[in-house]
Amino acid sequence: MKFNFFPEEVDYFKLFEQQSYYIVKAAEAFKVAVAGGTLDVAALAKIVTLEAQADEASHAVIAHLNKAFITPFDREDIHSLTKALDDIIDMLNTISNRLTVYKIFEVKKNLVEFSLVIEAAARAIDSAVKGVRDMKNYQLVMASCVEISRLENISDSMRDTALAGLFENEKDPIVVIKWKEIYEDAETVLDICADAAHVVESIMFKQA
Repeated sequence: MKFNFFPEEVDYFKLFEQQSYYIVKAAEAFKVAVAGGTLDVAALAKIVTLEAQADEASHAVIAHLNKAFITPFDREDIHSLTKALDDIIDMLNTISNRLTVYKIFEVKKNLVEFSLVIEAAARAIDSAVKGVRDMKNYQLVMASCVEISRLENISDSMRDTALAGLFENEKDPIVVIKWKEIYEDAETVLDICADAAHVVESIMFKQA
């Protein structure tokens, strides 16, 4: 069963997929930026461009939604999904900006580990979003959402471990403040991924 009930030539699903594609690319760039232990500024800069491209897709969804008479599923869910996807890449951009503004060039191991979990969540988001187009993908979509929830739980523990080590081992209070914000932002990326997954679940439940 496919949802092709809108009269205008607008493929909301394609726009969602564009957003999730940019999320994956931004997560990949973030992983590359921190992977070597020394910040890769060029990789980090890519996230700014990707965030702008993702914004265009999000704005297109909202613009079409404001004019549409018929939509493929609830208008509120369309708005919630595009906003959650936009928030994910916005937060990745926020972390990138924070690393730059704080002039952090030596990357802590905990952030490298966070980058791997963020990338895995981004790929799960992409899988879930691609599956929304057709109800035959129900099980795949729900499995992706469960995986996102699992990764979000892991990120909670990672944040707590990272902060505990920071408070115990770092003596410079300014450094503590900087890294506390970065770790909390990294965990927030996973929180927002979970929010997006909940919207996807709601969409699938309503259409089942």
